[in-house]
Amino acid sequence: MIKEIGIFVVAVILAPLIGGFLSGIDRKLTAFIQGRYGPPIWQPFYDVIKLLYKQRLLVNDFQVFSAYMYLLSAILSVGLFAIKADLLMILFIMSVGLVFYIAGALSTKSPYSQVGAQRELMQMLAYEPMLIFFAIAVYNVTGSFNLAQIMTHGKLLLDLPLMFILLGLVLTIKLKKSPFDLSASEHAHQELVRGILTDYSGPYLALIHIADWYELVLILAMIAILWSQNLVIGALIALATFFVDIVIDNITARMTVKWMLAFSWSISILFTIVNIAYIYFRR
Repeated sequence: MIKEIGIFVVAVILAPLIGGFLSGIDRKLTAFIQGRYGPPIWQPFYDVIKLLYKQRLLVNDFQVFSAYMYLLSAILSVGLFAIKADLLMILFIMSVGLVFYIAGALSTKSPYSQVGAQRELMQMLAYEPMLIFFAIAVYNVTGSFNLAQIMTHGKLLLDLPLMFILLGLVLTIKLKKSPFDLSASEHAHQELVRGILTDYSGPYLALIHIADWYELVLILAMIAILWSQNLVIGALIALATFFVDIVIDNITARMTVKWMLAFSWSISILFTIVNIAYIYFRR
């Protein structure tokens, strides 16, 4: 029990450091692809620290509560993943936090925030089935949703190649990368300004950014366990997926919400059916 608490605490401390560092690499690599110099790799940390010291401005109390709940769910998800808890429970906790995130944006009267929240809900509807199908496929191979049991199957990637691609799509949608940068954008010239984040500011916006770092690490960890025989190799596979997402972000244009839902659902169903059939044929 003490060991699990220690692992939980270490994961909670390290995850935002890793997530912030990867966000810095994302910005630096994006700048390189676009022919710019770009900010320093540590810029995300500078931004969050600056936001934490800004004046506390809020639209309503529920918005603040939602930001804290989003961060809390992200922390719990990463911590439970680190102690190898139940995969379905982790996905459920992550989803609860996202619901609060969306509800907090919907609680304001800003049209940018409202539309951004509605699009975030559509993005959630796009990738949640992918995560559920991933869990189902993992259960078909391992016979369990428990991460400790799942990780005894060292080379899940060989059994679940299409599920690996689905997780890559989940990562792209979660990071709001093109062609799925619908609910918010890093580019102020887009019609939504900052979309779902428009009415979050100061320390509350910092909480959202930190929660995003936790979720980034969580999705990458899900990819890494597909090669749990050697987690160093698994981590390299996850990082390669992350870098591919950055490249895709810079070479694709944003699509519509309708296209995103049609594409994600059709790909999810097709890949899951084919991958499960592949599992049975391999047996």
